[in-house]
Amino acid sequence: MFARRRKHFGTPADKATYATLHTASLASPHLREGLTPAAAGKASRHLRDLLGTAAIAICDSSGVLAWDGVGGAYESNHRRDAKDRAAPTLRSGRTAVLGAHDVACGDPQCPIRTAVVAPIVTEERVVAALVAYSNNTSAALVRATEEVARWVSGQVELAELNKERTRAMEAELRALRAQISPHFIYNALAAIASFVRTDPERARELLLEFADFSRYALRRGGEFTTLADELRNVERYLVLEQARFGDRLKVSLQIAPEVLPVVIPFLVVQPLVENAVRHGLEAGAGSITIRARDRINEAEISVEDDGAGSDPEVIRAALSGETGSDSVGLGNVDARLRQVYGDAYGLVVETALDAGTKVTFRIPKYSSGVHASP
Repeated sequence: MFARRRKHFGTPADKATYATLHTASLASPHLREGLTPAAAGKASRHLRDLLGTAAIAICDSSGVLAWDGVGGAYESNHRRDAKDRAAPTLRSGRTAVLGAHDVACGDPQCPIRTAVVAPIVTEERVVAALVAYSNNTSAALVRATEEVARWVSGQVELAELNKERTRAMEAELRALRAQISPHFIYNALAAIASFVRTDPERARELLLEFADFSRYALRRGGEFTTLADELRNVERYLVLEQARFGDRLKVSLQIAPEVLPVVIPFLVVQPLVENAVRHGLEAGAGSITIRARDRINEAEISVEDDGAGSDPEVIRAALSGETGSDSVGLGNVDARLRQVYGDAYGLVVETALDAGTKVTFRIPKYSSGVHASP
């Protein structure tokens, strides 16, 4: 009895709604790549399924980005002429309904007799047009074409936002590299030089560590890495700093193995550790504790020092990116975390004068669009 009931589960309206949402979900990932010929081509079949028309075309000012459907013996002509059909809408931003005298060809069996052209708009600018071809035009088809074009516009805007986010992250990363390098490179090379005569083998090992650190920190391409790789580079950094400070610098790492594969933005832990080293050793000696904990759906990472601490107002200035702060990359790391995951995932800084500093942040274990670079 239960099996018999399941066959009739859902009304026709429920099934139609599910089918529409499912088809839209198939088109969405392609449109999130941006309105390129490849992405438009992959999405066009699903968009035609949404409209139920004989054919559709997606055009921009350069020509036809995508075509899907059938147009009888004159299909190639319809495809070639799609740009001309879309041109008025690309200029005006208004939906156009084209009749048989505008669209029909010489094939009496051709299912393309009319067309509806709707604008695809991002940031109040017409970037493309969706052309829906059918045997006849109805008010329902006009509304449906406009709604699908509006939905496509939203997906394309999200793609543009993702591109802007990526560009912003790349700019922040370049700024961070420029900020860290002068602080660290000079001191690392000076520490290595101090061992050249007294302990050449140690100097050689430190040079290799320095080379590996630099290769990682200055690599090109990719905004994300795994926590394991980031911590490996932090260890290289600390080896070089301990060569400089000796027993004055004590380090403790408490890392949950299950969070090591978590993908994180590139260079978010090392700047926090560098700050801890700089401020933790102001009194001449200090200890640093680096923790990575498993929080079910998130990884929680913290860097703590027992140094002199800071005035909370100074930290607020650093997080806001104000110039003059001596906290290396603190505002930069906070901004990049918020860009990727939202404001709920920025840095949390606990500090006070003569009370040390603890910086904590959380990373979702799974986040859309976040993948480690090879």
